[in-house]
Amino acid sequence: MDHCDVVVVGAGSAGCVVAARLSERPDLSVTVLEAGGSDRSVWVRMPIGYGGAFYHPTLNWRYYTEPDEGLGGRKAYWPRGKVVGGSSSINAMVYIRGQAADYDGWAAAGNPGWSYRDLLPYFRKLETNLPGGDTWRGDSGPITVRDVADDAHPLSHAFVAAAEKAGFLRNPDFNGADQEGVGFYQITTRGGLRCSAATGYLHPALKRPNLRLVTHATVMRVLFEGRRAVGVEYLKDGTTHRLMARREVVLSAGAIGSPQILQLSGVGDPERLGPLGIATTVNAPAVGRNLMDHVGFDLVYESKVPTLNATLGPLLARGRAGLHYLLTRGGPLSLSVNQAGGFVRGDAGRARPNLQLYFSPLSYTRAVPGKRRLTAPDSFPGFMLGISNCHPKSRGWLHIRSVDPTAPPEIHPHYFSAPEDLEELLDSVALMRAIAAEPPLASAILRELAPGPDVTDRDGLIHYIRERTTSVFHPSGTCRMGPDPSDGAVVDPTLKLHGAEGLRVADASIMPAITAGNLNAPSLMIGEKASDLIRADL
Repeated sequence: MDHCDVVVVGAGSAGCVVAARLSERPDLSVTVLEAGGSDRSVWVRMPIGYGGAFYHPTLNWRYYTEPDEGLGGRKAYWPRGKVVGGSSSINAMVYIRGQAADYDGWAAAGNPGWSYRDLLPYFRKLETNLPGGDTWRGDSGPITVRDVADDAHPLSHAFVAAAEKAGFLRNPDFNGADQEGVGFYQITTRGGLRCSAATGYLHPALKRPNLRLVTHATVMRVLFEGRRAVGVEYLKDGTTHRLMARREVVLSAGAIGSPQILQLSGVGDPERLGPLGIATTVNAPAVGRNLMDHVGFDLVYESKVPTLNATLGPLLARGRAGLHYLLTRGGPLSLSVNQAGGFVRGDAGRARPNLQLYFSPLSYTRAVPGKRRLTAPDSFPGFMLGISNCHPKSRGWLHIRSVDPTAPPEIHPHYFSAPEDLEELLDSVALMRAIAAEPPLASAILRELAPGPDVTDRDGLIHYIRERTTSVFHPSGTCRMGPDPSDGAVVDPTLKLHGAEGLRVADASIMPAITAGNLNAPSLMIGEKASDLIRADL
């Protein structure tokens, strides 16, 4: 039996931060358990490699939801990182903090210390923004954030110009004073390589003698003595091990893994756990509830001018791009394909942006919806103009199927169960078409391929949305933070599990409400905040 002061379960976006920050105290011994393996893979390190990691059998959990009525009975594919760095090692690297009002809403819901004013220092602390630091941006943190405007595809520039002509404001920094507007996304890369939570936080910290990483370690359950968490049981190389925590256990296994481990440990709904043969340790029916996700779809266009289809498709062109990348760490392989976009209001009556725009200068209509085969784009020049909802009202749930810790849980997103989610995406079609109709983007369009210019009626558009909408891969909220467990909160504002001692959750699962935009930056911030909360108690 092994011992340490703090056990961190999951070397993902938040877990890497927690482990690195806690190990800054030499009097604390910290062990990180990660179910996946090394992140030293070309599919992880090369930025465009996330196309190869998208279905990778060892880098990715490759979850599927149950058939979802909102998607016309289809299952949604949910890639999640099963590798050191977690999903920060396989994501599209887009760096978005969210809206100030998102966090002010958390605080107003009874979570003191979680307003945007409270959290801004953590956002600044975690980043090195290459354009420079200011009131809003940091310039000396572990995560490097770069602009892509100078290297973006010409069509991405055409999109931004067209969106401006359509009436949307240009925003040079979505992570600055205000998120609203259109422009170019920033990404987390350093020197042409992905800058994940592992790259920025964990690997440098592993030089400390008080920090240890154990890979290929699948946590089976949290061990309790009464209501106090005292360690974890995990499976490695076919053998069951126990790791005891003298001070705390921190679950950072993500919005799927953290509630799954809690339920396996007897923390959940007794009526669901009992039939599985799991004795209830903490009665917490809300574990796995409040499941949120962003969803979206694309309009697909055939282009009159070359797109990344010609760069990432033909073998010879891919070879040239690869050689360029190897020699310079630059070119299209050093970027994400989500190069431009923005945050806009679907109508003038909105108090703040409710829609996120995406522009990708490539297309892959041959792929099943949701399958982003970046290395197999269409043979003709094409691009995609996409949209997702910033603040979906629909809520789903997930739950373990059995006591087998390697079995994926059943996931029920309940997309569009709140009718307003479908309505705002329906209204967004006209918005996207209005952008596409403006120069200089309009002059580059040969035709709209999907859904096609003839699809303008409500029923036809709803059918297209249900058939083409996919997850934007932002599951969250399944261990909701809040002051009152009777109101569905799983952890308190210090991230301690309600009804237990010695156990916290620190990852996107604690979000009371989903933030606007991509979730990696908020997850890193949660790790920073959690580290301070833990150190204050220890």
